[in-house]
Amino acid sequence: MTPLLAERTTLGVGGPPDTWVTATTRDDVVQAVTSCDQRGTPVLVLGGGSNVLVADEGFRGTVVQMATRGTAFNVRDGFVTVEAEAGETWEALVERCVAAGWSGIEALSGIPGLVGATPVQNVGAYGQDVSQTIYQVTVLDRRTGAVRTLAHSECGFGYRTSRFKATPDRWVVLAVVFRLSSVGIGELRYAELARHLAVDVGDLMPVGQIREAVLRLRRAKGMVLDPADCDTRSVGSFFMNPVVDPEFADRIDAQCPRYPADDGAKLSAAWLIENAGIPRGYRVRPDARAAVSTKHTLALTNTGGATAADVLDLARAIRERVEDAFGITLRPEARLVNCAL
Repeated sequence: MTPLLAERTTLGVGGPPDTWVTATTRDDVVQAVTSCDQRGTPVLVLGGGSNVLVADEGFRGTVVQMATRGTAFNVRDGFVTVEAEAGETWEALVERCVAAGWSGIEALSGIPGLVGATPVQNVGAYGQDVSQTIYQVTVLDRRTGAVRTLAHSECGFGYRTSRFKATPDRWVVLAVVFRLSSVGIGELRYAELARHLAVDVGDLMPVGQIREAVLRLRRAKGMVLDPADCDTRSVGSFFMNPVVDPEFADRIDAQCPRYPADDGAKLSAAWLIENAGIPRGYRVRPDARAAVSTKHTLALTNTGGATAADVLDLARAIRERVEDAFGITLRPEARLVNCAL
């Protein structure tokens, strides 16, 4: 029986696809996707389902569930090469690397999902993102049907984006190679994390201590999956922090946290949402089943029985409030499937 996508996503919404394929090897993935492409059948490659919002009508096509497994490690000259199949669980890989005393991804602890999704979104948190350690990415190029290995410089990484996200219907990530340090010491690059550890930004600490601090912070925000806590029934941060030009940033209240960005200044979406009049726990109606997390303003949660339409209604209300208050249009970080804001 074809499962509902609500059963395979952390937000817990979404109808059924037409067809479901579980791919356990790279060849399985390539065969399933290329077969669909040859028939003209739409494809949704699904990893951990932690960054996707699927319409209540489901997906008219084939879901290819990424279930590949395998890791390989090579330590040499103070560095570690880590190759992981796309279907490996990201958090398990981070835990293993930190336990081995390898640094570079310790601040990315507690993030749900699979390895294959990390380069697509250029997953990041607490001063790290995966583009800082990715060496190369093996992909299926759906335009040609060929399997290719792309170097870091070919991946087009930017803030929460990449070449793979820019043209999502072209690429399927099959495996990722990371280059980590074997020293076991990490640099604190994020002010909130440094404050939590009572040190300064730029200080060095053992990766195990950094990982534990990140997990504490994420749990306090409902950003570590917990079946007993509906605040974790989300896609993490639903909206991206907006990047604006410096002159526009100067017109925003100086209390709004901001960070340097390649194209200007990156503003805190959470601050903008809260100061547009959207508090934690906000619902569009008292009986609404989708709500802003009680722990973190950027997380939109399924409090029980919510539909994709409920989540979209909430997201639209938040976006409109921020537009009215600040003239900024928030963009979703989550991938929207068969639906839109």
